[in-house]
Amino acid sequence: MKSKIKVGIVEDQLLFREGIKAILTTWDIFEIVFESADGFSVIDKLEKLTDLPDILMVDLSLPPLDKKEYSGLHLTIALAEKFPEIKVLILSVHNDENFMAELIKNGAHGYLVKDCNPLEVYQAIVAIAEKGSYINSRVLKAIQDSMAKKAKPGKKLLTYISPREEEVLKLTCQQFTADEIAKKLFISVKTVNGHRNNLLLKTGSRNVTGLVTFAIRNNIVQL
Repeated sequence: MKSKIKVGIVEDQLLFREGIKAILTTWDIFEIVFESADGFSVIDKLEKLTDLPDILMVDLSLPPLDKKEYSGLHLTIALAEKFPEIKVLILSVHNDENFMAELIKNGAHGYLVKDCNPLEVYQAIVAIAEKGSYINSRVLKAIQDSMAKKAKPGKKLLTYISPREEEVLKLTCQQFTADEIAKKLFISVKTVNGHRNNLLLKTGSRNVTGLVTFAIRNNIVQL
């Protein structure tokens, strides 16, 4: 990538937070620009910054606010409303499909279990920065299992999505970048982004992970 990826870390355990920073600084493409030991103060802190992070790594389990729960899910929802340009990568000790599906549905761009290796952390951040999401096998299974409970077998592609938009959606779900999609379909990157924006509006999705969820729910893709 041409410029460094600006990363923020929201994690209440100091030792783990310092460990993440130490891991990320072994790669010169990352720059740590923000950190917080809680989630409830993040929005106020971000509003005072002139240099926002591209990606926030957010712990799912965060300290409460005056005994009121304020988890990574609460922060993800708040970020989607206040700072939609900031992408969220959830970190959690929970390898639970319900947690994963719920976070993705509410705007998270990726989900990593804390037992993952450093290389996957690198891959996840780069994928989110370049492609808008990181869908590993755990998250994909969580989305599929969650959607399988709601989707109707044999459901047809909704008629308001054009054939070209369907092509772009399928390639997006396969984690191709806008540039790669443009080359495959012999169209401009601007046109690809236009189709993606139309898909976001038509499907009511917040981001690329939302498009993946929509596509699986409507049997548009089988990944």
